[in-house]
Amino acid sequence: MPWLYHKYAGHDINRDAFMMNLPENRNLARFLYRSWHPQARALFATMARVFAEDTAILSDGYLARLLARDDFWALAASVDGQPVGGLTAYTLPMTRAEVSEVFIYDVAVVPDWQRRGVGRQLMSMLRSQAAAAGITVVFVPADDEDTHALDFYRALGGVPAPVTIFTFGDSGD
Repeated sequence: MPWLYHKYAGHDINRDAFMMNLPENRNLARFLYRSWHPQARALFATMARVFAEDTAILSDGYLARLLARDDFWALAASVDGQPVGGLTAYTLPMTRAEVSEVFIYDVAVVPDWQRRGVGRQLMSMLRSQAAAAGITVVFVPADDEDTHALDFYRALGGVPAPVTIFTFGDSGD
């Protein structure tokens, strides 16, 4: 028979969240924060390949900190356990009002899966999850030369805004 009181957690198992004394809390933490590392690594590597970018192997600590951030979004589309597309984004708190907006950093779909609704589903899921969090504005930069991306965002109902982005420091080129 389960006990109502546990000497390390008290009456409420949530009290153990910071000490991780109970095996069930350790297992839950492992699932939430470590179990997703291989999938996240595969997603980020797939996105880098789509963009033909070099990528470093992320340490467990860095990956854990990144995935634990409340302001970081990572969505993946997979087929048979393999990522075929992904999206990363960040929540940005605004200063003109007590609201936030979501900045999409990358959307990538492997070439064999492009024009099959994968990118549309990723964008739709992000917008839905952002709306559930009370965020109504989502924006994404696109290079003027990337006509494929520009057409894609327009097809989703995005409205282009004339803007120039300046980069300072090592751009990686």
